[in-house]
Amino acid sequence: MRWALVKVCLAVTTMVVVAFAVPLGLVIKEMARDRAFSNAEREAAAVAPALSITTDRDQLERVVASAGSEAEMAVHIPAAAGAQAVDIGRQRAADGDIATVRKLGRASTSEVDGGSTLLQPVALSSGEIAVVEVYVPESEVSNGVAMAWAVLAGVGVALIVGSVAVADRLGVRMVQPAQRLVEGAHELGEGKLGSRVPEEGPTELRLAAVAFNSMADQVVQLLANERELAADLSHRLRTPLTVLRLNTASLGDGPAAEQTRAAVAQLEREVDTIIRTAREAKPQTAAAGPGAGCDAAEVVRERMAFWSALAEDEGRKVRVAGVERPVRIPVARADLAAALDALLGNVFRHTPEGTAFAVDVHNGEDAVIVLVSDAGPGIHDPEAAMARGRGSGSAGSTGLGLDIVRRLAEETGGDVRIGSSVLGGTEVRIWIQLDGRERTPGRGHRGSVRRRRPGRLVSTFNRSRSLP
Repeated sequence: MRWALVKVCLAVTTMVVVAFAVPLGLVIKEMARDRAFSNAEREAAAVAPALSITTDRDQLERVVASAGSEAEMAVHIPAAAGAQAVDIGRQRAADGDIATVRKLGRASTSEVDGGSTLLQPVALSSGEIAVVEVYVPESEVSNGVAMAWAVLAGVGVALIVGSVAVADRLGVRMVQPAQRLVEGAHELGEGKLGSRVPEEGPTELRLAAVAFNSMADQVVQLLANERELAADLSHRLRTPLTVLRLNTASLGDGPAAEQTRAAVAQLEREVDTIIRTAREAKPQTAAAGPGAGCDAAEVVRERMAFWSALAEDEGRKVRVAGVERPVRIPVARADLAAALDALLGNVFRHTPEGTAFAVDVHNGEDAVIVLVSDAGPGIHDPEAAMARGRGSGSAGSTGLGLDIVRRLAEETGGDVRIGSSVLGGTEVRIWIQLDGRERTPGRGHRGSVRRRRPGRLVSTFNRSRSLP
């Protein structure tokens, strides 16, 4: 918009300058010509009184010398009875032109080499017509014209530059509010709900800023209402959880009882976390700072210890690899634990008892990969399984487990892929990016991810991961 205004102003000002400067320049040129010939007429008029009194050559030469330079003035007196023709000064005009002026008795101009001549007829006392020739050089005709044109050109350029500068300032005044509106929309789209736009600029853009700020306030209010609703719904789970916790106290001792009590305690903690997060969490848009995140190896060991008891009851072989050393990732501990529980829960829910599974952690220079694989029947339609809320169609499936995992990975710039594992079943690969995030617009409110993949890390995909 800014450059469009500048171009329009440049075109309009240029046309106005040309429309006024060109005719004015031609008028100045004509005025200079009229001034030069007016001076020539005055010089010729100065000789006319002497010609009406005498035709003596000596006297006329003195008159011509006093009226003007002999190089620019000439006097042509025709031959009369008993007298010869007299020519004083240098003749430049053609004889025919002089004869025509003498015959017609009117002043005339003619073009000669280097300029023009003014031929002025003067009546003598004898009745003959003498012709006074005044030479007007071209330099005198154009005297001051070049300077006047240069001044006009300078004024025109100054007007054009000034108008462009004014148009640019006006364009900035219009464009800056629009740019701030665009930046505010981008920030709001990225989740920065505190983004607002200054209500400045032209009326239309000011009204747009008011509407944007009102919309942002409504979005914040809607999200706050949603968080309160999630907290309220989660709070309703506390009553049945309390009943479950009391009932587990009567189960006595044993692995199954301990496992049940641990599951109920874990469920209570998760519900409390949901309530606190819903009521206290604010939109998080900044990258995790130094030291943020968790140790993926520790979280994997902890969750595998929890699920191993159930795996032992169902006769499943379990293998864990890559958790011997700390693996720092920019993911909250609770989020990674929830993602692992979702994947391992799917293994127990959708594969027969006795099906083996494994969890591998691969640590690279700029990414960490968590692989959860099993020896089950596999997933026939991975794309449908990744669709949010679609589920598998089985009882108790909400279709949100894999979506939770995918959102966790995409928040770091990674992604989630479903494929075939070396165990013969499904392999879910969670790619967690450590640095060098680069997002491009993708589906919904999330983005597709482009990143470089370290060859050393990718090569681990092809390694055999057989169970002991």
